[in-house]
Amino acid sequence: MKLRAIFHPALLVCVLLWLVTCTPTGAQTNAPASFGPVSITLGGNNGVQNVDMGIKILFSLTLLSLAPSILLLMTCFTRVVIVLSFVRSALQLQGAPASQIIIGLALFITYFVMAPVWDHIQQDAITPYEAHQISDQEALDRASFHIRTFMLKQTRPKDVELFVSMAKLPAMAPQQLPLRVVIPAFIISELRTAFQMGFLIYVPFILIDIVVATVLMSMGMMMMPPMTISLPLKLLLFVLVDGWSLVIQSLVQSFGT
Repeated sequence: MKLRAIFHPALLVCVLLWLVTCTPTGAQTNAPASFGPVSITLGGNNGVQNVDMGIKILFSLTLLSLAPSILLLMTCFTRVVIVLSFVRSALQLQGAPASQIIIGLALFITYFVMAPVWDHIQQDAITPYEAHQISDQEALDRASFHIRTFMLKQTRPKDVELFVSMAKLPAMAPQQLPLRVVIPAFIISELRTAFQMGFLIYVPFILIDIVVATVLMSMGMMMMPPMTISLPLKLLLFVLVDGWSLVIQSLVQSFGT
């Protein structure tokens, strides 16, 4: 146990960083620090480029930390996962299918729906940027153009007008709207559409519950929970009509693909 505490990886990293950062007094910052066969050079002649690279790395790490939020809120994932959750709730199934399965299915449907947008971004922004044909800002503008086009296609004009009025922006073309206006308007529209589809999914299952409860009451079986009879009927109806295929087809078609 003592040897493990001494040779803990985190402790070794801290010692290595201390050895690298602690240079002797009067030594030049760009002089190589040699530890046996290993030579580490601190600083450099082109300090501006190093600072710029450090900022890019920090920005990339920040973007990676925000990637889940971007995936959830700027794609069709929100609508898909809410509708699939409504399906599970309408069937009155607590753990089947599991949340991991619903999220995984929603991710693959999102990949299927967003594939044309990714292809346009790859062709117009990423490939020219990797070939050093366009700058960082131009690549970002081209990528945001395709994302903005997709979101505006799914957003209600009423929601866009709401955030434009709150932001006090002048009248402008939809493609010129900033993302700080388009993204929240898109999220509200997605929530509204998802709840509308979820309500339509709930209706036939509620009718089954009402019919079963009425039949049991008319037969004098008031002590028997209606869910005991309605749950198998719901599952049977859902399987017979191929419910998952109908739900997925309706979801994909709702995005106009």
